[in-house]
Amino acid sequence: MGSPLRFDGRVVLVTGAGAGLGRAYALAFAERGALVVVNDLGGDFKGVGRGSLAADKVVEEIRRRGGKAVASYDSVEEGEKVVKTALDAFGRIGDVSLILRDRSFARISDEDWDIIHRVHLRGSFQVTRAAWDHMKKQKYGRIIMTSSASGIYGNFGQANYSAAKLGLLGLANSLAIEGRKSNIHCNTIAPNAGSRMTQTVLPEDLVEALKPEYVAPLVLWLCHESCEENGGLFEVGAGWIGKLRWERTLGAIVRQKNHPMTPEAVKANWKKICDFENASKPQSIQGKESPHQLPLVGESEAASIFFSYGIVVCVNCSAKTLESSIAYFLL
Repeated sequence: MGSPLRFDGRVVLVTGAGAGLGRAYALAFAERGALVVVNDLGGDFKGVGRGSLAADKVVEEIRRRGGKAVASYDSVEEGEKVVKTALDAFGRIGDVSLILRDRSFARISDEDWDIIHRVHLRGSFQVTRAAWDHMKKQKYGRIIMTSSASGIYGNFGQANYSAAKLGLLGLANSLAIEGRKSNIHCNTIAPNAGSRMTQTVLPEDLVEALKPEYVAPLVLWLCHESCEENGGLFEVGAGWIGKLRWERTLGAIVRQKNHPMTPEAVKANWKKICDFENASKPQSIQGKESPHQLPLVGESEAASIFFSYGIVVCVNCSAKTLESSIAYFLL
């Protein structure tokens, strides 16, 4: 197993830390030496109300166990204030909150949509942006975005939540790329854990079985300075952890030289387009994992291009053809 993973001297900001997953993270980090900022607005699981009791109770629990922690009662929409609490208390900074409002799509109000996106997506952006420059200056940072299986796969009654949670994955993927050179790693988890939010959708015995404590170890590992994982997406719950990745079929070229591209051609090639046998596994927008060959109009049969999301390589092409090919893919 090796030596225990420690976080002595590391400042960890955990949002939504007054209960559930956030509380489990805060306690686990503090137990291993981290200086913890326990952020919680104190509202209910629908985002209504505010208060200091939830955060204070977790801070008191950490201190009672010999750890160091301070409370933050600001909304994640006020990211600068949240991060300022960490800087004022510990001088440094290096995580995210959940609200659930279930409605079938036809019944989602503007308020239902907006509050979910403000807290989950915009709130995560605000807190991360406030901490970003501090992380860059110290050449170190670990960020965990909390997505959801509802965001990855979709779920009935959670269109607002699903959209925001998949948006977090896109944000995390871009931060992983931008932060890499500054030793800032950003990963995403999709936890399955019982909490006050899932009590409305899961049976009580299942909520009890899916303890937040079964998620926290993954979060701690991804936040450790020795962990090199960056840009990963993980499902986790009940003691099980799995990593997800994209797959892309080999696909089919349905546009032929000197022939128009038609929906009939798409239909005729549909089985090949959707065939995941020998699928590639793209890892970046510039990846070369799945090159395709496409005949070019007006050139010899030997002329072809290989492309993969913005990378264009022309083989046996004139400069004129290369220029027109790049223009074609920009359309």
